[in-house]
Amino acid sequence: MKAVSHNVLSSTLLYKVCFVFTLLLAANSLKAQQQPGAPLALPGDRQHDSLAFDKSNTDEWSDENANVKVRYKYLYSDKTYQPDSSIHTFHRRRHLQPWYSDLGNYGTPARNLMFTPENRFGPTLGYNVMDVYHIMPDSLKFYNTTAPYSVFSYNLGSKLEQKVELLHTQNIKPNWNFAVEYNRISSEGFFLLQRTVHDMGSVTTNYQSINRRYKLKAGLIYNKGIQDESGGIADETQLTNKDFNERSTMDINYANAVSPRNSSIPRSLITNAVRDYHIVLQHGYSWGKTDTLYNEDSTKMTINYTPRFGISHHFRHSNKQYSFLDLRPDSLRYAPFFAQSFVGDGSDSVFTRQKQNTFDNTVLLDGFIGRGEKQLQFSAGAGIRVDNFSTRFLVAAELYNITSNYLTGRIRKEALQPGEWFYNADAKLYVTGAAAGNSLLQASAGKELGDWAVAEAGIQQNINNAAYNYTTYINQYDTISNTFSKESITQAYIRLSSGKYAFNVLARTYLISNYLYMNQAQLPDQYAPAFNITQLSLQKALRWRGIVLDNELLYQQVPAGAPVNIPMFMGRHQLGFEGKIFRNALEVATGLQVQYHSPYKTAAYSPLFHRYYYYTAYQLSNDPAFAFFFNFRIKRFRSYLMLDQLQQLFGDRKNFINAPGYPAQNAMIRFGFNWILLR
Repeated sequence: MKAVSHNVLSSTLLYKVCFVFTLLLAANSLKAQQQPGAPLALPGDRQHDSLAFDKSNTDEWSDENANVKVRYKYLYSDKTYQPDSSIHTFHRRRHLQPWYSDLGNYGTPARNLMFTPENRFGPTLGYNVMDVYHIMPDSLKFYNTTAPYSVFSYNLGSKLEQKVELLHTQNIKPNWNFAVEYNRISSEGFFLLQRTVHDMGSVTTNYQSINRRYKLKAGLIYNKGIQDESGGIADETQLTNKDFNERSTMDINYANAVSPRNSSIPRSLITNAVRDYHIVLQHGYSWGKTDTLYNEDSTKMTINYTPRFGISHHFRHSNKQYSFLDLRPDSLRYAPFFAQSFVGDGSDSVFTRQKQNTFDNTVLLDGFIGRGEKQLQFSAGAGIRVDNFSTRFLVAAELYNITSNYLTGRIRKEALQPGEWFYNADAKLYVTGAAAGNSLLQASAGKELGDWAVAEAGIQQNINNAAYNYTTYINQYDTISNTFSKESITQAYIRLSSGKYAFNVLARTYLISNYLYMNQAQLPDQYAPAFNITQLSLQKALRWRGIVLDNELLYQQVPAGAPVNIPMFMGRHQLGFEGKIFRNALEVATGLQVQYHSPYKTAAYSPLFHRYYYYTAYQLSNDPAFAFFFNFRIKRFRSYLMLDQLQQLFGDRKNFINAPGYPAQNAMIRFGFNWILLR
């Protein structure tokens, strides 16, 4: 009866989500099912942002034979993008692309197997292993549409793996847009005590005055993720034992299950949770030359505005929180960190909660050189930032406050027309506070080479402090305090990409000194000697009639002795048929996908500190992983059916291993769809 109740609850939740989405769609008119005259433009079409698109720049929109357009920008860019409507890789888990690896259940902590330093500059809390699933300020999309635009996505996999994405955006006026987004990821997992739940939401608005002198982008983000901790499986030999074909019966390291009411699925008494919210505001006013042009009957006007000087204000407030809770601790589990005897009746616990509360204000003076869309923009200014850190450990708390001042500058020219050069240079330097001396310098430049490729090169140097969770960790039984030197990360890269010939080549090298990491004792550490990591990636798609072979290869060279766990070689290949059938009414992409990596000593995961740590005792060698997919699209409806981890149906039936003690899922079926609604 419990299992039936759980299914009923899951169905009820889905019905509620669909009902809420239906209410959002009510913002569309009763003509929502009428299709515009032209479909959405495919990615890669070069079109530019226009304040009014094909509609008049007045309160009354003229909609005579106007094609619907949906465009968006990011927070720090004026370049426009279009929503992706392709089906080539629609079956893949979006959050884990291209080289991320999780703990064997969707929504669990993930790390990038293509070495990428932590995104750390200035005072930071740490705890980044869930960021890949969450909405971050730099990834906010600020839309501009000529019609209400709504998207409903749903994905379902074995063991109650679910992902729901809802988006609605529309223009209040041609120069003012708002967007609302809600995402949810949940999965129980094949193995015991793997449950994950993520809730993410955002609200954004994008405004530009009629005379184009004032611009505003603002957004609110909320993320929350909870993970049950199992400690991983205790014996990998059970993976090939037929007595454990039901993976939830396998032994785990943290055998502390509890069965909640109204559910047949046990829950762990050990959980990690992350929660954050962000408020961002970027607005500015500029002065320049304005020309207003009208059509013959004066029903439509076009504003040509060339800014020369401006002032802008950037504000960001964020609150990040991490919590660890063990309601039934075991002294053996914590023996490597502290000695403590616990009462077995459940009256003892281990608890810590760390927070970072940030207020950041920047004022910039902006200058513009050139005309139209070929302008060079340069900015210079200063900022003040206040960070409040806290650690609470049930019986007491520790507080740490930082006030920092910094200088910042930027030069930017984006390629808004074909064949143009684009370049960008940024500088930021902390001059006071605990982060004094931290600096971020980066520069890049590139150009379209005719109509066949885009070439780009760049360099960046980042000098930063250790994150707060590297220097301070306290629970009611243990205190860990550290002092580290500043970490230095320098990278240089060259990229050549072509949409016409379907290839992308990237060569990148890192030079790192005073590298901050978690050592094999699961404690923060620093590796002082400088070392180099070289990477070369290649993606190339080959097409013959309807047959498509898409190849992705990655090579990484790491010097011996550096505390980094990454494979030297990885690859993924997708062979299938792509084309239109049934008199071009149905577009399909179907075939096989295989991915693999070279043997390497893999990183391990620490449930206590919610981070991956350097590990040399486990040589990871997996057989290639296979999958079958069938993707299709009918107008604005996309769907897929995928048979994943097919290699388990043959040979020793052993699961793909992602980390020590954390196998990937069994062979499973996944299904999903994406439905776009336009007025």
